[in-house]
Amino acid sequence: METYVAFLRGINVGGRNKIPMLALREALSTLNVANVRTLIQSGNVLFESKLTSRRQITDLIHDTIKTNFGFEIPVLILTKAELAVILSNCPYANEAYTSSNKTYFLLLFNVPKKELSVLFEGLVFKNEIFQFSDSCVYLLCNNGYGKAKLNNNVVESKLKVTATARNYRTILKVLELA
Repeated sequence: METYVAFLRGINVGGRNKIPMLALREALSTLNVANVRTLIQSGNVLFESKLTSRRQITDLIHDTIKTNFGFEIPVLILTKAELAVILSNCPYANEAYTSSNKTYFLLLFNVPKKELSVLFEGLVFKNEIFQFSDSCVYLLCNNGYGKAKLNNNVVESKLKVTATARNYRTILKVLELA
């Protein structure tokens, strides 16, 4: 069985799309998955499955959330190995940044078009620096993510892909649990 992580975009944020984690675990446990676990309230789900089709897993989770909770929630599925690569490639992983909660990952649901990536690389934001790959925008927010100008909405509008943000500690903890 493969260990997967599902990152759900936009649940339990600002009082919208509220999904209790116990209810989510129970709903997902009815699928072809095992050992369902969640981390914090922001939509980090770990599980094991014999299914190998990422599309099938994504659709099952999306449809289960839609049926049980009534929300259209984008779902990003990564393997434990893929998440480990994303974490290991983080250019802002030093203790000074991670301990002060300045390092963020904006996980991309699709690879951006090359021409959009080139334009995005040229963007400049005061008090923020970033690097990105096909799967993640690594963001260092010197004034914290709450004040960041380069946020999830900007990434989505500039790169024309769905994204979901997590801080360094969350990514590290998800990987440890996986």
